[in-house]
Amino acid sequence: MKRTFLSVLNPESLEILTGCLVEPSLAQANADTRYQFERTGYFCLDAPDSREDLRVFNRTVTLRDGWVKD
Repeated sequence: MKRTFLSVLNPESLEILTGCLVEPSLAQANADTRYQFERTGYFCLDAPDSREDLRVFNRTVTLRDGWVKD
């Protein structure tokens, strides 16, 4: 069986959160800027999927949880 990137993709890698509260200034978020969401990670604006009334952000880097034992 030939492996493709889809065959090794984590099926739980897509997590959609709705009803999240963010700073009002993110209404003017720029796709070229990265934003840190406290205790969660770094995100960028998903310009193709965002609308004027609904901003979509993709997590690019997670923050390590200091409370979890490795």
